[in-house]
Amino acid sequence: MSIVAPPRQLAFALPHAESLSREDFLDGPCNAAALTLIESWPDWPNRIMMLAGAEGAGKSHLAAIWAAMAGARSTAAHSLTAASVPAELATGALVVEDISADSVDERALFHLLNLAREQQAYVLMTSRRPPAALDVGLRDLRSRLRAIPVVTVDQPDDHLFRALIIKFSADRQMHLDETVVSYLASRIERSFAAARLAVERLDEESLRLRRPVTRALAAEVLRRTDGAEV
Repeated sequence: MSIVAPPRQLAFALPHAESLSREDFLDGPCNAAALTLIESWPDWPNRIMMLAGAEGAGKSHLAAIWAAMAGARSTAAHSLTAASVPAELATGALVVEDISADSVDERALFHLLNLAREQQAYVLMTSRRPPAALDVGLRDLRSRLRAIPVVTVDQPDDHLFRALIIKFSADRQMHLDETVVSYLASRIERSFAAARLAVERLDEESLRLRRPVTRALAAEVLRRTDGAEV
């Protein structure tokens, strides 16, 4: 007689919002220079600046803080077109998120940089790579990008890493006790993206199983994650 395994219960994704206010930004040595840049506006060394750092490093949070201060509009790099540039710069301040060689219309970006300089507008760009490392084909754009000052956001130290795990959990209205935080902090890659992903998976599994978040549940979640230590 065959035994039919019970169906795997699915968890419903509940809406949650990550707070991007200044009060909820976690600062530390890894992002001190970037935060100083944001808070020193409009006294920037250049009206066009770039924040560079790994995925999930807090670049969008910093950009959101600046946008609120400067009344800036925000656009994704892949949405930028030559025709949209004048409207994007209408407020005199613009955030351009996630610039990469394969995500942006090079001529549109070149037009943006030229018009921003002409209008003396402020532009804050974010990218996972510094401008000099972006493999763009348009020579004049390559020259413009390399002239842009860059502030790098590094990976978190231990104290900030633990605080990030707690914040990402709080954003999901999920409470982690100290044993769970310590367990995760000692077993996942020390990066912003890894902390966010671990908390996301832990939340989903807790909802699916209708179990409280414990160290044992965290161990189960990490066992299912390829390449994770347990």
